[in-house]
Amino acid sequence: MIDGPYFVLTVLGALACGLAAGVFAGFSTMVMKGLAALPPAQGIAAMNKINVAAVTPPFMAIFLGATGLSAVLAVVTFVLWPDEGTVELLLGCALYLFGSFGVTVAANVPRNDALAEVDPESAEGAEYWRTYVREWTVWNTVRAVASTGATASFILALT
Repeated sequence: MIDGPYFVLTVLGALACGLAAGVFAGFSTMVMKGLAALPPAQGIAAMNKINVAAVTPPFMAIFLGATGLSAVLAVVTFVLWPDEGTVELLLGCALYLFGSFGVTVAANVPRNDALAEVDPESAEGAEYWRTYVREWTVWNTVRAVASTGATASFILALT
C-alpha cells in the first residue's frame, strides 16, 4: 500500500492531472467550437488573448504542477519500486509527461506561436485559422485523454 509522503504525492498528482484534463476537455468540447463559430479575425484575436492568459500563474500552476508531480513520482517510483501500484504510477507519469506536457511542447505551442504571427484580416490568416482550429483541437483532445488516463492511473495505484 502506498503511504506517507508518497501517498500525498500520488493524490496531488491525481488532482493536478484531473484539473488539467478538465481544462483541456473544456477547450476541445466547448471553447474551440465557440471560437470556430466566430469570424476568423475575431477567433484569431480571441485565441491569441487566451494563449497569453494561459501562461499566467493560475493555469501554469496546474499544468506545470502536474508535470513536476509526474516527474517526481516517476523518479520516486523507480527509486523505491513499491510492492503495489508501480505499473499504474509509471503509466500515469508517462501519460502526463508525454501525452500532455510533450504534446503541448511539440504540437500546441508551435501552432499558438504561428497563430500569433498571422494577419487576422488576411485571406491567409483565415485559411490558417481553419487549419489551426482543426489541428489544435485534435492535439488538445490528445492532451485531455492523456491527462484523464494519468488521473485514472494514479487513482488505481492508490487502490
